[in-house]
Amino acid sequence: MSTVFDCSDPQSRSAGIRTAVGAAKAGRLVVLPTDTVYGIGADAFDSEAVADLLAAKGRGRDMPVPVLVGSWHTVDGLVRSVSTAARDLVEAFWPGGLSLVVEQAPSLAWDLGDTDGTVMLRMPLHPVAIEVLREVGPMAVSSANVSGQPPATTVDEARDQLAEKVTVYLDGGPATLGEPSTIVDVTTPTPRILRVGAVSVESIAEVLDVDSASLTVNS
Repeated sequence: MSTVFDCSDPQSRSAGIRTAVGAAKAGRLVVLPTDTVYGIGADAFDSEAVADLLAAKGRGRDMPVPVLVGSWHTVDGLVRSVSTAARDLVEAFWPGGLSLVVEQAPSLAWDLGDTDGTVMLRMPLHPVAIEVLREVGPMAVSSANVSGQPPATTVDEARDQLAEKVTVYLDGGPATLGEPSTIVDVTTPTPRILRVGAVSVESIAEVLDVDSASLTVNS
């Protein structure tokens, strides 16, 4: 049976984070608040838990799960090499609503789906999410909804869709931004915007010192 913890109450928040960390380390699924939308998460290095996450969403391996991290420094151990563009974007927008598609380090023992050697990384701007991530480590996290349905912006919306497939729900109130992250692919010499979301094209172009028209947008 799943449990919901109200993170606006200090005691409930502490108990909830402790329970969520334990659940994730034990291979179970948790729902946590982020700055963009609510996420359903699992230990990124637990392939069975990641498979359960995909199943809970009704999503295939052809749509691999992104990874959330609790610190800038975590990226260095997950990426083959961090380009100047990637570093500049991390420094400008993390923690926040920007996801980066990068070439993953070849030594990583995880299975996030059919990634073709890449991984999408983000550091969320939410204290509850950060606390969980720093205890668990990198987590495979996707929007907390059934595939094809609107992303959840409250814990109730997430629970309505995912119900008992999730062990722990952390209620951090309504998502601040309420829209998905912007996705930038930095695996090629010229970064490409794959989805426009919480961070604008103009803001990204300014950091990269390029004309916004040069960033291919497939929204």
